[in-house]
Amino acid sequence: MKKFNICIAAAGCIATLSACGKSSAVITQPDGKLDKCTLRFSWWGGDDRHEATLEALKKWGELHPDITITPEYGGWDGWTEKVSSQISGSTAPDIMQINYDWLVTFSPDGDGFYDLGLLSKYIDFSQFENETLSFGRMNDKLNAVTVSVSGRGLFYNSEVYRRFGAEYPSTWDELFALGNTMGSEGVYPLDLDTQSGSTAWYLSVVYVQQQTGRLFIDMEGKLGFSEEDIRKALDFYKKLEDENVIRSVSKRSDEDGSSALYQSPAFISGEVAGVLEWGSSVGKYEMALPEDTLEAGKFLDDGNGKSGGWMVKPSVMYAVSKDTKYPDEAAEFMNFLLNDEECAKILGTTRGIPASRCAEEALEKNDLLSGLANDNDEMLERLDTVTISPYMEMTRMKEFYNDAIEKVSYGKEDTSVAAHELYESIAGYLEKVRK
Repeated sequence: MKKFNICIAAAGCIATLSACGKSSAVITQPDGKLDKCTLRFSWWGGDDRHEATLEALKKWGELHPDITITPEYGGWDGWTEKVSSQISGSTAPDIMQINYDWLVTFSPDGDGFYDLGLLSKYIDFSQFENETLSFGRMNDKLNAVTVSVSGRGLFYNSEVYRRFGAEYPSTWDELFALGNTMGSEGVYPLDLDTQSGSTAWYLSVVYVQQQTGRLFIDMEGKLGFSEEDIRKALDFYKKLEDENVIRSVSKRSDEDGSSALYQSPAFISGEVAGVLEWGSSVGKYEMALPEDTLEAGKFLDDGNGKSGGWMVKPSVMYAVSKDTKYPDEAAEFMNFLLNDEECAKILGTTRGIPASRCAEEALEKNDLLSGLANDNDEMLERLDTVTISPYMEMTRMKEFYNDAIEKVSYGKEDTSVAAHELYESIAGYLEKVRK
């Protein structure tokens, strides 16, 4: 399994004695029987993830005709709000792909999702590192299992860069220089997807963390940035716009409307020549361009060897609804998604490099452990990465970031005023949610 330098709050272990199965890594009950039932499974992603997951569900149906899986899937935009309504209304799917921050949002006491520790005879937890399992613990209850661990990386349109005779940047200064070079022809070396909710702020945080050595927010939800640090992050973002590295908020809005960046004509045509995206989700960008056009670039540093500040986290996690009527059956299906060799081959790296040992081994054995997700993770392994706090990715926090960035981008506020407001909003909200 990929080994990142990660910082986590606590570690724990649940282990079983089973091995990864070739057709189904199932740990049966004493009587070996499960109920005939229909389960709902929900996830978000791009077309690459949707297609692979639907194919995996077909394989499940062949192996387990008595347990029907009903898929519910879509894009990321609005997905949190949809699932939030389902959870609050006790209508959540039986098995859910969840985001890291949903644990602190929906299960701060550990009771928001089913305790998977009670289902260890169905799920082979021995395939996971202890520290990886600890990501899903809330109040000593295992609420979710990490599917993969990854970070956002930089990916570039190789055809556009070749046309300019340009190398992929390795420092921030080189990135800004490319803005001047490509800007003469109306091309941007990079852009940041506003639909993702926090991509622009993420890159700004990386830059300041790298400069200061301070974490934006720690794992306990405490703010590590000063107001001055936040101003520096907003200054950095404004410089990206001013020096033609990325499009302004208004330009992105005018050209893309409500479309995500991978669906944008600007990206597909090469006007935008680079993106910042999770290694586990980059496939949707890859599919939008001709084969082998998109390539992984270097993680930027300050030119003096300071490459820290880049972050990793569980890319996605699987959880079981606390209201499910069929926890055993849901657990068996989750084990199939996580640990089954045939399923691993079908899903590939559409959710990143698997955290499960046997799933990763299945990909390696079948020469499937390659591509942009793998390239991104291999480069991350060589960095001094830090773990994203789940508090950083909460929906309300993203609203604060976006509001500040939009005010700065549209010239409604200078960075000092916007930084003060953002600092007060973040500090106040974190204090509230930690209580």
